[in-house]
Amino acid sequence: VQLVESGGGLVQPGGSLRLSCAVSGIPVRAYAIAWFRQPPGKEREAVSCIKTSHDTLDYADSVKGRFTTSRDNEKSSAYLQMDSLKPEDTAVYYCATDFFCKSDVHHFGFWGQGTQVTVSS
Repeated sequence: VQLVESGGGLVQPGGSLRLSCAVSGIPVRAYAIAWFRQPPGKEREAVSCIKTSHDTLDYADSVKGRFTTSRDNEKSSAYLQMDSLKPEDTAVYYCATDFFCKSDVHHFGFWGQGTQVTVSS
């Protein structure tokens, strides 16, 4: 199983980024895909999760209304559209997959390597 994130980078406050998570080695249609982030010096936290039904769960109150989670099973990929970015969104962003959505980092058995997002002027 392999997950590969892409799309991170440096962006000014108020800007947007779209992260992608390419999944291989599993029938992605049967798996939920979650996004986590780890700010500098802090623990990894759940951002959102998208179920096999395409229903989404937003775990981080600070991103509600600004981040949108989606998936494309045909492309075996999930996406995190991040708008109105703030400096406090700076973190390494990870995608993870397992059968069900949970906000617990220990629930997920498969992880990507992470992509750095830096929001700074």
